Amino acid sequence: MKVVTRFAPSPTGFLHIGGARTALFNWLFARRHGGKYLLRIEDTDRARSTQAAIDAIIEGLEWLGVTPDEPPIFQFARAARHAEIAHAMIARGTAFRCYLTPEEVEARRAEAHAEGRALRSPYRTGEVPATDLPFVVRLKAPDEGEIVNDDLIQGPVRIRARDIDDLVLLRADGTPTYMLAVVVDDHDMGITHVIRGDDHLTNAARQIAIYRAMGWTAPAFAHVPLIHGADGAKLSKRHGALGAEAYRDMGYLPEALAAYLIRLGWSPGHDDILTKEEAAAIFDLARVVKSPARLDLEKLNSVNAHFIREADDARLAALTLDYIAAHRDWPLTAAHRRQLAAAIPILKQRSKTIAEIADFSFFFIRPRPFELDAAAQKAMDAAASERLERLLPRLAAQTDWTAPALAAALKAFAEEEGIGLGKIGPPLRAALTGGAPAPDLGWTLEILGREETLARLADRIGERST
Repeated sequence: MKVVTRFAPSPTGFLHIGGARTALFNWLFARRHGGKYLLRIEDTDRARSTQAAIDAIIEGLEWLGVTPDEPPIFQFARAARHAEIAHAMIARGTAFRCYLTPEEVEARRAEAHAEGRALRSPYRTGEVPATDLPFVVRLKAPDEGEIVNDDLIQGPVRIRARDIDDLVLLRADGTPTYMLAVVVDDHDMGITHVIRGDDHLTNAARQIAIYRAMGWTAPAFAHVPLIHGADGAKLSKRHGALGAEAYRDMGYLPEALAAYLIRLGWSPGHDDILTKEEAAAIFDLARVVKSPARLDLEKLNSVNAHFIREADDARLAALTLDYIAAHRDWPLTAAHRRQLAAAIPILKQRSKTIAEIADFSFFFIRPRPFELDAAAQKAMDAAASERLERLLPRLAAQTDWTAPALAAALKAFAEEEGIGLGKIGPPLRAALTGGAPAPDLGWTLEILGREETLARLADRIGERST
């Protein structure tokens, strides 16, 4: 049997972080078994489905590198096929036309619940009213025994047949319901394994009943526990329940978010950070835990920092420039772009996100003259200013403008002054950056360059003399 999995989002919003993990698990399982991973857009809710949401889902999956092996299937376009199967079930005697009014349905459902059973329609025996009335098509639910879902994560889940309603398959206007559409689509797509969130766990028994009504073999089900916030509560926007594009805009790399999500509720038996390709070689549903996973943004930052350190410098520079253009109102020049490219090998060692790389680059992008922040002003007392005035000609005479040589020059100057570097570093950093974050002073000087360094020192000295 060739494994075929699918991710089937409803396009009523962005690609939620939980949905992204579900897509990854389906992709990993298909890759692990040499199968196919497919995408189905469940757009039957026409009032809430939007093209913007469809685009966001597809773009989010592409950004994560979880693209389907075939073009996406759109559920709404298959409505005629869904109706065809409903009528085929009527012909088989496993579905029927039900003429109950909505008010009658509610009354009978209340009566059934009071008796501890599910809804049963009086029309399930094939009775037809004397006059033409609107009708829905319902499943003739089984009355005896159990429906067992041997879930690959949750274990056997048993539901009494009598607890399953005579489900509506086609509404009075002829449109299919979710339960019917999902079963027909999964059957026609050849889905062998349905891997989805455990909020669908109770749906499995109902869908198995529809499979049996058509004489079809149901796929294997695997229901993944949902993601909760760090406090154990249901995930909310405040705790990270954002779309994939939001994590991209916050400066996370797609390979980092994928690597983090893969380990959110699944363990390979060690703590190593795995790419999705590495995880695909060993992915096993038996190692998915049965309890909800907890989103830990600090851990995500740590994983992202790992991938930033491993990333290509030119790619990081391009991503940082894109981030600055989208999120910062900074006047970038060609010189700044060259400085950023040169600074990336240093800045990426201390950054957890692309946003932090951008913020760490502000010290050389900010235009002169600039104001010192409160902490920088405290470092710039009269004695410090006088030292910077004596340091300026020493730096102007420096021939080797590299970080190691500049660090050595600062050390030599401190020794001549009879003080430690702690008396030079803070005021010099304040003069050069205004208090913006920056790397070690040697690298700060090299990244700024001789001309900009001397000009910024001259600004501070000029302020002192006025």
